Amino acid sequence: MIEMQGVQKSFGPKVVLRSVDLTVPRGESMVIIGGSGTGKSVLLKCILGLIQPDGGLISLDGQDVRTAPRDAFLARFGMLFQGGALFDSLPVWQNVAFRLLRGSLKRPQEEARAIAIAKLRRVGLGPDVADLFPAELSGGMQKRVGLARAIAAEPGIIFFDEPTTGLDPIMAGVINDLIREIVVEMGATAMTITHDMTSVRAIADRVAMLHDGRVQWTGTIAEMDETPDPYVQQFIHGRAEGPIAALR
Repeated sequence: MIEMQGVQKSFGPKVVLRSVDLTVPRGESMVIIGGSGTGKSVLLKCILGLIQPDGGLISLDGQDVRTAPRDAFLARFGMLFQGGALFDSLPVWQNVAFRLLRGSLKRPQEEARAIAIAKLRRVGLGPDVADLFPAELSGGMQKRVGLARAIAAEPGIIFFDEPTTGLDPIMAGVINDLIREIVVEMGATAMTITHDMTSVRAIADRVAMLHDGRVQWTGTIAEMDETPDPYVQQFIHGRAEGPIAALR
């Protein structure tokens, strides 16, 4: 579904992506791990076309993303943002139906509201939440609203940016379970970036570790636990000592 070959990106003298090679098969859940500042978010933004890479090729279904018609291309994606990124001035249902109220995916308002309420129900929120504003919701509820928005337009590809950041362990577990269930139900291709190893184990079919601007390692959860790669082992066990230098 998604293929990256030799993807490079620098910001001035700061090299973020040196030469990223990664393939994400259709219908699989790929989780990208790595330390802060290793370029995980930049990689997602390059795929979406929000940032133009300096070199390399990114293709979706075999088509170079740089030549894809923007509206039709972006309509294939859903996104759960790290901080929720809800619009404070819009009620919950309009947040969920944001893409269904404008652009190429526009639906009549009543239909968009009905879809939003259905998606809210899918993530465990009742219709009574629809007319509330984000500030009236807990952090966990806001995250669920963000997830409902990500799936509202039935995308074939969903990105999850640190989906459990700021949540307590119980709510993080709920969000992980919802993500896994929804991705399987929809048959979607998923890419997640996270530091949370509990999330990795809950939602990943395959894992890729990004380090020093390259994919250091990729494999299944079982292979991740067994690999002798010192970078992977240091990261997944949170060890201070190892080849990954800690900021001091």
